[in-house]
Amino acid sequence: MDETRAIRLKRLIYQASYTGMKETDLLLGHFAAAHLGTLDDQGLDDFEALLDAGDDRIYAWVMGNDRVPNAYDTPVFALIKSFKES
Repeated sequence: MDETRAIRLKRLIYQASYTGMKETDLLLGHFAAAHLGTLDDQGLDDFEALLDAGDDRIYAWVMGNDRVPNAYDTPVFALIKSFKES
């Protein structure tokens, strides 16, 4: 069964809100609710890949504690960092 865009958005917002680490849940959940609807399919793919990286890594990258691997250093990641700083 193919996943519609609406279902995919709901799934990603849910996943972003329940990553396992409260700080990442808050950041990614709020970001997802505010911005996922504006992303194209590539942006959603990048966001989904980022979620698969794990919340501890995402948190370290967003906070600047670790270098972001090239595979995750996407326009979506830059948007998340900008969202965190606002």
